[in-house]
Amino acid sequence: MTFFFEKLIQFFVANLPTIDELFRFGIPFLLIATAALHFSGFLKKRYGWKTGYSRKSFHFIIFFLAATLHHFYGLRMVCLFGLMTSAVLLFAILRGDGNIFFEALAREKDEPHRTYFIIIPYMATLIGGVLSNVFFEDMAIAGYLVAGMADAIAEPVGTRFGKHRYRVPGWNAVGAYRSYEGSLSVFLVSFAVLIAFVSLKIMIPLSPPIIFSMFIISLICTLAEAVSPHGWDNLIMQLLPAALMSVFLNG
Repeated sequence: MTFFFEKLIQFFVANLPTIDELFRFGIPFLLIATAALHFSGFLKKRYGWKTGYSRKSFHFIIFFLAATLHHFYGLRMVCLFGLMTSAVLLFAILRGDGNIFFEALAREKDEPHRTYFIIIPYMATLIGGVLSNVFFEDMAIAGYLVAGMADAIAEPVGTRFGKHRYRVPGWNAVGAYRSYEGSLSVFLVSFAVLIAFVSLKIMIPLSPPIIFSMFIISLICTLAEAVSPHGWDNLIMQLLPAALMSVFLNG
């Protein structure tokens, strides 16, 4: 346990933005996060997008930017971007029902716990992001990609094409369901992004054993997402791919 807390402290100390970074990048990151959430709310309000679409459009943008920042500028910039995004989410929660930011994220089907299901996925994302970086370092990018793309695409696919639903665990009275169609999309997109990650980030030539390994990792992630409690899949879908990729590379 002492080792765990030492690693956490070292992580936060090493990645605390400097005053210069805060002034140079803090406001631009805040504006980017604000624009992303406003855009998602605009799509819902102006074009009648279902919340499953608007919510995941924001999810996709944020995770994609986190992966890009991590790759090109390092983890400190990801932490600063996460801090600014947290500020935007706090504003949305405080404004509540009817606010364009809040409505972009709050599912109607989560009534009367709409705020809860903004806060819990945020906490899951934060915990998953921190732990994957603390223990698996650059493999955390694999987690960003799987959570940000595969998980983001699953809900819109399930909303639009999900005809075969199954109930998922939940720790409250809200009934939560996923679909086999959505889970299939999780698998396919996970497989695609992990192949891209291995080829472009790690620079390992593709071969049948590599492709088969990515197939297995994608399948495990899909099964884990299928049984993850409602609201907590962002933790599992970051941490598990990072851990499995670390085992794959170091095993």
